[in-house]
Amino acid sequence: MNNVIQIGPLVLPFSLLLMGASIVAASYVGKRLGKKAGIEVDAIVWQTLLVGLVMARLTFVWQLRAAYITSPLGILDIRDGGWNPVAGFISAWVFAIGRQLLRPALRRPLLSALAAGTVVWVAGTFATSMPNQAQKLPQLSLATLQGVPIDLTSFRGKPTVINLWATWCPPCVREMPVLYQAQLDHPSANFVFVNQGESSQRVDAWLKARKLPLQNVLLDSNSQAMAALGQRGLPTTLFFDAQGQLASSRTGELSMATLTQRLESLAP
Repeated sequence: MNNVIQIGPLVLPFSLLLMGASIVAASYVGKRLGKKAGIEVDAIVWQTLLVGLVMARLTFVWQLRAAYITSPLGILDIRDGGWNPVAGFISAWVFAIGRQLLRPALRRPLLSALAAGTVVWVAGTFATSMPNQAQKLPQLSLATLQGVPIDLTSFRGKPTVINLWATWCPPCVREMPVLYQAQLDHPSANFVFVNQGESSQRVDAWLKARKLPLQNVLLDSNSQAMAALGQRGLPTTLFFDAQGQLASSRTGELSMATLTQRLESLAP
């Protein structure tokens, strides 16, 4: 399943929409059952959801704390998609159970609200995690900056990270130093940078101006890779195992922490 949903020109990560749907479901169920019971539960439902979100983020930050040492303000930048959903839901359930013990009237609307949000999240996560056997490194030949053709299947044999990017894309620009550092730090993996629709002169000048001597920079003038990989937005980063099978993907800016997490998942 594609990890994004396109609404007109807007491309949204499915995980973000799934989180929103879970929150809406929890709020709706809590409000409806609370109204039937004659009690106000909106505030406590939102407190419970906030506890879950905060703990999901803090748990992720703690697990990848080494990546935040050099840039602690990155902890506040939730655009990187760094969350631990399991820790978040456990924290939310513990908080909700504690509150209903103190105020038994909250039990049915509060726990039902949290159950609704949990079911939506679990069902959505299960649907998006279904393996797609067709998603492998495609047999697609692209040119290097020097005009040498390279087939993407030639990268099989090592874990491979494919980044779809362009110089006009602000989040692509912001994440590029992170990807460059990862390429230096992880020689056991292939990092492939597939530029979308720009000339070799422009790409080469852009990389030199920012002192980013990337390896494996390929040109995709007609966005063939986007179509072959079933992607729609930039930046998109795809993570393939050593056999060339897609393990995960992310549309949106990567931080060192989220990139480290994805790379660790490729380790044999």
